[in-house]
Amino acid sequence: MLIKQIAALRPKAEQVAELMRALGNPDRLLLLCELSQGERCVADLAECSGIEQPTLSQQLAVLRTQKLVVTRRDGKQIFYSVSDVRTLALLKALYRLYCEDS
Repeated sequence: MLIKQIAALRPKAEQVAELMRALGNPDRLLLLCELSQGERCVADLAECSGIEQPTLSQQLAVLRTQKLVVTRRDGKQIFYSVSDVRTLALLKALYRLYCEDS
């Protein structure tokens, strides 16, 4: 019985491991932390994170590919937000654990 339960959990474990790999990159983690506070445009993300434009674009592309963020276009500006409530809850928990007292 236990083997069947573990086998059923494998897809979820793989999904969480992929999320943790994304969070394991400091630039992506900073971007997601900022986005956990609400939707931001690319210019705002660049300014608040201090990430240079080429790296910023690359990391946002990774987050889009992994479906961790969604985009919205308003004229020439692209706005990003966290796409999943579970990811948002995890980011908020990380903030409480590591950043709240800072």
